[in-house]
Amino acid sequence: LKTPSSTRPRTPRGAPPAPSPASAAMAPEKRVDPEDGSAYTYDELAAYYKGKYKKSVIEAYWESTCKPAKGKGKGKAKAKAKAEPKAKGKAKAEPKGKAKAKAKAEPKAKAEAAPKGPAGKPAAEGQSRSSRPVNVSALTKVAKDDLGLLPQPLKPRFKTALVGIYVRCQPFGGSDKSTNGHRYDTIPFGNGMISSGISCQLINYVHEEHDTFFEVCKGFDALIVRCNPGQIKADGGDQGKFDDGMRALRKSGIQVWPSPDVMEFMGAKDALCKIA
Repeated sequence: LKTPSSTRPRTPRGAPPAPSPASAAMAPEKRVDPEDGSAYTYDELAAYYKGKYKKSVIEAYWESTCKPAKGKGKGKAKAKAKAEPKAKGKAKAEPKGKAKAKAKAEPKAKAEAAPKGPAGKPAAEGQSRSSRPVNVSALTKVAKDDLGLLPQPLKPRFKTALVGIYVRCQPFGGSDKSTNGHRYDTIPFGNGMISSGISCQLINYVHEEHDTFFEVCKGFDALIVRCNPGQIKADGGDQGKFDDGMRALRKSGIQVWPSPDVMEFMGAKDALCKIA
């Protein structure tokens, strides 16, 4: 009489067991979000865009726009995995004194090996890097791109924005602007903040969106104002109204550099040199 166990194919002795579905599962796929050039899993991407776009839109964006991240170092990882048992055996044989000294030295070695700058390439022509971490989708994007801006930190120490003004009645938005609509010194300012682990989104003040603009600005820890005197008025806005909005943000605890009062009592160039 055959039982279920007797009909099961026999496994030769010493043969490795078949891998279980759990052990065969692969790590979550990562794809590059063209918005900032960084790689994310679908769950990370969906969590960031949740509330801004519908689930179906996010899925379509993931499938058609986000490209798979290129895997690197798989061979090294395998080699390291094979070498680990030997290394562990060697660690067991080490004297206790040496093991303690090695343990104390590890934090310093890790600190020295940590990357000093932000990961990722600068933005290419036509690419934006200012949509995160603070949601600024309610504001009109004036500049063509963020050419040269580094990717924003995933976990910034502080969230800042660089505020510009584009004078629509003047060529390129003003004599201080490049062809993409940013000031010539905007990208260096932003990259300096990003290199210090602080996010720096590039936004523009459009006087028709005054209330929306200052509501969005409440999401930042600090603002760097790069609007030359007279430019807001030249674009049809009210400089006094803008200044009052910035004063209100300062009272709420958000830093504004330079503040309207500093700009009023000091020359524009002095404010850049002397502000603390």
